[in-house]
Parts: sequence; structure tokens; C-alpha cells
Amino acid sequence: MTNDEIIDTINSALVKEFELDKDKMHPGAHLFDNLELDSLDMVDMVIVLENAFKFKITEEKDIRDIRTLGDIHNFVIKKSNEIRKG
Repeated sequence: MTNDEIIDTINSALVKEFELDKDKMHPGAHLFDNLELDSLDMVDMVIVLENAFKFKITEEKDIRDIRTLGDIHNFVIKKSNEIRKG
């Protein structure tokens, strides 16, 4: 899966799960301020990402610093590359 495909998958999954406005889906979009997600949504977001990419997010520190959509993109791309390299 290319980086662009990963980003498209993330955006599509989040738009569907949280009924987000596609026009707000850009890397600089703040999850809480721009996309209006809350802390409970963050828990659901982890599950959505785990299901979409078939990996587990086991460390809270992995998601603690995520604030923007771009942070999510970068995290999943990094995690996917780590898994691919084995």
C-alpha cells in the first residue's frame, strides 16, 4: 500500500465512522478543534485504524501526541512501514 493509499484509507474510514466533512480532511486539521472529535472518539479512532490496517496499537504513548490528521497519517505510515520491514 502506498502512502497516498494509506492516507485515502484513513480519511475514508474516519469520514465514514465519525460522519466528518470531507472538505475538512487535510493534514493540518486539528482533531478536536477542526474535526470536533473528543477523547471518546479517540478511543473509537484507534479501533477504526486497527480494523482498517490489521495491526494493534498497544502503546498509549503511540497516540498520546496525535493532534492533527497529519499526525495520524504519519503514525500509520510509520507503523505500516515497520510491519512491512518485519
